[in-house]
Amino acid sequence: MKKIIISAIAVICSIVANAQTPTDSTSVSQQDSIAWDVALDGVTVTAQRQLIKQDIDRIGYDVQADQDSKTQTVNDMLRKVPMVTIDGEDNILVKGNSNFRVYKNGHYDPNLTKNAKEIFKTLPASSVKRIEVITDPGAREDAEGVNAILNIVMMDNKRMDGVTGSVNAGYTSLNHTNLGAYLATQFGKLNLSANYGFGYMSKKETKTNGYVYRQYVESGNAEEVNNENTNAGKVHFAGIDASYEIDTLNLLSASFGGYFYKLDVDGFANSQWFNKSNSPLYSYREDYWLPGYGHHSWNGRFDYEHRTRLNGEKITLSYMLALTRQHTDQETKFSDMVNFPYDYTGFLTKSRERFTEHTFQIDYVRPFWVDHKFEIGAKYIDRRNKSNHRQDMYQSPQYPSVTTDFDHTMQIAAGYADYMYNKGNWSARAGLRYEYSYMLGNYPDGKNPSFDKHLSDWVPQASVKYQLNERQSLKLGYITSITRPGITYLNPAKSITPSRVDFGNAELASAREQRIQLTYLYVGQKLTLQVVPQYQFSNNQIGSIVYSEGDTRYGTFGNVIRLRRFQIEAYVQWKPFSGTTFVANLNYRHAIQRNSNINMELTCDPLNYYFNISQKLPWEINASFYTFGQLGHAQESTYAYTRSFQRYGFNVQRSFLSEDRLTIRLTANAPFNKNMHYRTRTVQGDILGYGDNINAQNGRQFQISVSFRFGKLKSRVKKTETTIENNDVVGGINRGN
Repeated sequence: MKKIIISAIAVICSIVANAQTPTDSTSVSQQDSIAWDVALDGVTVTAQRQLIKQDIDRIGYDVQADQDSKTQTVNDMLRKVPMVTIDGEDNILVKGNSNFRVYKNGHYDPNLTKNAKEIFKTLPASSVKRIEVITDPGAREDAEGVNAILNIVMMDNKRMDGVTGSVNAGYTSLNHTNLGAYLATQFGKLNLSANYGFGYMSKKETKTNGYVYRQYVESGNAEEVNNENTNAGKVHFAGIDASYEIDTLNLLSASFGGYFYKLDVDGFANSQWFNKSNSPLYSYREDYWLPGYGHHSWNGRFDYEHRTRLNGEKITLSYMLALTRQHTDQETKFSDMVNFPYDYTGFLTKSRERFTEHTFQIDYVRPFWVDHKFEIGAKYIDRRNKSNHRQDMYQSPQYPSVTTDFDHTMQIAAGYADYMYNKGNWSARAGLRYEYSYMLGNYPDGKNPSFDKHLSDWVPQASVKYQLNERQSLKLGYITSITRPGITYLNPAKSITPSRVDFGNAELASAREQRIQLTYLYVGQKLTLQVVPQYQFSNNQIGSIVYSEGDTRYGTFGNVIRLRRFQIEAYVQWKPFSGTTFVANLNYRHAIQRNSNINMELTCDPLNYYFNISQKLPWEINASFYTFGQLGHAQESTYAYTRSFQRYGFNVQRSFLSEDRLTIRLTANAPFNKNMHYRTRTVQGDILGYGDNINAQNGRQFQISVSFRFGKLKSRVKKTETTIENNDVVGGINRGN
């Protein structure tokens, strides 16, 4: 399979190499939508607009130019976006990394970042105009950035009149329900838009069966676990955006949004232990449930933008508030105990985590001469985390109740300068950012001494792009990023089970990562090709530390990862015939990850792929087939890797009524496979083994989706062009991992 994919890429590259230089009559316009409209003696030849656009700092995918956007979710569309892949458990990867940040309309969105996987499964693609991968964030957000940023550009409705909106619904054979609504309107100079989404996850859909085998190297003892769990529940998200244009030079904009869910998690696990001679040691059954597991995330933003009489000069003042509250109550009871070596019969764990963040920012942009632009700015963040953790062991004199309170405060001050150049076929960007951070850890219960840290970082970045001709371009970029640990990684509270103890590390420091990449883009009338080779390296990434004491597994975190990774990404969109479109999205990585804590390294060479072929059929029916997966092993950590997997499906859709306002779509995911496996293997460290998970959601299911658009609107909700983005934290309730 890998040889076939590589051969296909080679053939396509050969086609590009032999492509003729475009003539004046077929010139390419690289705006948001690229189209050819050529008049020859009264005959007009029109091709469907291209889906891909490249700028100095980003790659954009035109969602509205894709017919599938009428009924699919954003999660479905992401599989088609260059540099984005989705693994076997629906985890989103951007440029091969799970550590990315999500923007909405160009500014950081805490709710989307934390809950991207869940929200994108519910958010209709029809409400999104464009999806962008910001590959070179620039000095304005670079120190707080990561390897890539996913920017979701919502519809602006600028061609409509009055009031507009849309509603959508979906239902699957696994009893999953999606509902969504979007509305936009205008009152004089005030523009408003609002959206709401709801998802119901059933027990049937969320059921997971798993098998885990672990062998403890020192003792030779082994553990076998067969488990089953569900996490049925309801997910809600909502947002409102508003803008008020005081006059042509002054604009106010604001937004408020939230995401919250409540799940009923329950499951069981049967554990059996054996000695190195494979004789039974002990066994037990573990039943657990999390009644009303709750998570709430809310954020609000306010921006004021003032433009001067000089075209392009502006100053922006911004404020953002982000709040997260997470409550976890888990009760576990043991039964069927044979030679059980512990004196407790179960435990109750209660965790309360709170995150509050205030951000203030000022940005100033000034063009000078004709082709130059300069941007400077400053930013201050006050970030406060509070955590309370309590664990009560049932009927245990050996393990008393344990309560841990931990507060973590971070204050960040930053300043930056960014220079941009654009003339003829050349464009360039270079910037420098300085960032000072103060971290304070405090234990209100007095069980541990307080600690503090002062960090200082200089972060450079640069990129240059050359337009070879109207169809081809090359871009070279150097990017530096910093990530900091969140409260989950820092909190030293211990979570104890019969064979496992997990805790955070309050001594974690920020991690620094650097990347060099070259981007080639070809945009032709029938073929679009992007190839991106790059090299990424880091010496102090935050990673897992797993070790054993006897037959107990301990897990924590440390700045222990040394990463060296070469990867090449390729995107192909080919239209060989009228009504036929082929899309391929590929990501190959050669990664060497060394863990200084165990003085071991793991090398993996995975290839993630997505293929889609769509065809327009008679009676205005659109049909498509897709397949995606992973060839080879991918690092889960320095200890373990994930094995190959494959998924596939079919769908058909048709639109009805005037302007295709009503669209119906039928989908069959894995119709010939009831179960899909997701396998891992642990190959080094104190504990070896393997695991196999079967998630009902990734197996056979059938779905019907319906969407309806109504109304018209001429204006749009305006937004300031710059605002606040905070993107530096991993391992906390405020950020996605």
